[in-house]
Amino acid sequence: MPTLTRTNINRHFQRRTTLPEESDFFWKIEAGIVRTLTWTEAGEMIVLGIWGKGDIVGSSLSTIEPYEIECLTKTTVQPIPVSQLGDMTEELLQHLRHHEEFIKIVHNRSIELAIVRLLNWLASRFGQAVAGGHLIDLLLTHQEISEIVGTSRVTTTRIVGSLVERGIIQRHQRHFIVSLDRDPFWHYEI
Repeated sequence: MPTLTRTNINRHFQRRTTLPEESDFFWKIEAGIVRTLTWTEAGEMIVLGIWGKGDIVGSSLSTIEPYEIECLTKTTVQPIPVSQLGDMTEELLQHLRHHEEFIKIVHNRSIELAIVRLLNWLASRFGQAVAGGHLIDLLLTHQEISEIVGTSRVTTTRIVGSLVERGIIQRHQRHFIVSLDRDPFWHYEI
């Protein structure tokens, strides 16, 4: 693939497409949501992060191989030359903060807690306030949630059903609403 020669030209990608790998550029997300991922030697997917407007992503920010950026929504990105990375201190710090939050979520021993924290994190980052909570404006399948937290789709479906039944989350069409007035883990507090 030829290297990009012009910056400041937004590129548009559809849901489920992959951003091209450019070693001389990274991508600044102008609109939409993407996930970064890799695979184990056994072919198991590992989700490295979920990124949105204002975030920067790209193989130039990682040493992991393989490294892929998949669009979870329609996405608009702007290519930024790696040479300009030094001028983007705040964006790099934000990238690290989001990545640390994400790692904390996916490393919960309790899968239910990981799913609840993931949905709360997505609601705070990508959600919009609605009656009774925050609507996550992202179509996430049970399979995608299971890939993020490292469990099976069947387990995710069972846990999501339980969370809906207990009123911790709601389903609105194909979106999730995270309820603000429900604390599912009150019994863990001392």
